Amino acid sequence: MRLSRYLLPLLKENPSEAQIVSHRLMLRTGMIRQEAAGIYAWLPLGLRVLRKIEKIVHEEMQRAGAVELLMPTLQLADLWRESGRYDDYGQEMLRIKDRHEREMLYGPTNEEMITEIFRGTVKSYKDLPMNLYHIQWKFRDEQRPRFGVMRGREFLMKDAYSFDIDEASARKAYNRMFIAYLNTFSRLGLKAVPMRADTGPIGGDLSHEFIILAETGESAVFCHKDLVDMPAPGADVDWDDLQGLVDQRTSLYAATEEMHDEAAFNAVPADKQLSARGIEVGHIFYFGEKYSAPMGAKVSGADGSQVNVHMGSYGVGVSRLIGGIIEASHDEAGIIWPESVTPFDVALVNLRVGDEACDAACEKAYKALKAAGRDVLYHDTDDRPGAKFASMDLIGIPWQLIIGPKGIAEGQVEIKHRATGERHTAAFDAVLEQLTKAK
Repeated sequence: MRLSRYLLPLLKENPSEAQIVSHRLMLRTGMIRQEAAGIYAWLPLGLRVLRKIEKIVHEEMQRAGAVELLMPTLQLADLWRESGRYDDYGQEMLRIKDRHEREMLYGPTNEEMITEIFRGTVKSYKDLPMNLYHIQWKFRDEQRPRFGVMRGREFLMKDAYSFDIDEASARKAYNRMFIAYLNTFSRLGLKAVPMRADTGPIGGDLSHEFIILAETGESAVFCHKDLVDMPAPGADVDWDDLQGLVDQRTSLYAATEEMHDEAAFNAVPADKQLSARGIEVGHIFYFGEKYSAPMGAKVSGADGSQVNVHMGSYGVGVSRLIGGIIEASHDEAGIIWPESVTPFDVALVNLRVGDEACDAACEKAYKALKAAGRDVLYHDTDDRPGAKFASMDLIGIPWQLIIGPKGIAEGQVEIKHRATGERHTAAFDAVLEQLTKAK
């Protein structure tokens, strides 16, 4: 993509309304634009990151056996009355009426709708276990939306829902999502710690939040240090027997501020105690028959009897994740994107647009990188070199290929690694070969 033809409204100064790093940087880099309180338009740069995160989430859900569908954003109020949550949910629910005076709502979550879909389509225990998921926009009318995408009113969410014949099977489904989440966040360049959490308005008796540690985190968290050092389980696991992997992590102390037990934490060896700030990026629940019983989601069992299915729900804040990644990975100059979700792989910087040799070398590099499947942002404007360097550091693209008249006259170019700040000069063709093979 040539910057001269791209929508990238960069800001030189920090917006006064942005209180945290991710909000400031997302506005400054032109990733988002506020259209109303807590509601944002996703501009081209932000949308590229959002789509890459979605892709990874899709892949890990399907690897764990979940099946994708897509539910609408609007839901009938009567569904929520069946579950008993319509009046209990509170003012965060946006309630509306259509032209026929039917009461509807903009979905804050989808337990009721997925239960209605299940009860109308699945009748036998032979069709279980089943896990259905989608990635869809949600709306929660926060009283004080703040922190950009971290606490907005409209947000993109992955929510999955498991259906099983009994509690033992349902807990296996819970374990599959537990491990899938660890793998997902690892691929996003994040170290996520599962922590015992409150079930809140979703309900149930088993719940974990997945927390990334960041100095700018919104809440205090407490955990055993070994949890932070544990690698992700990876794809090569026995998806039918994950209890050992789950026990390995849940046996160590980890809790959010709301669930913190000071006495239990003090029992952790002093050199293993970790108290920090954290950001929630995922939340999973097992809630048994909470929705299936009042809503009549039954299947015929092996003996022919009708039994309520056991359910769980599993959420990932897809749009919120972008804020979390930035909070965990930035410096004074701007964002430092993990390579798995960066909007572009390489920033190609032409230090003297209009110079025949520079232009020719940049065109050669641009075509070669694109042919190799690399996403390239070609800074082909006539900005001063200092401004180009600052803007590319701000955006945070992992690699910068810098071509100037003096270097190219000697067959040399400069390459910079954004994460480390390391820069070195090398032969043009050698650098090009390195970047085209680095995918």
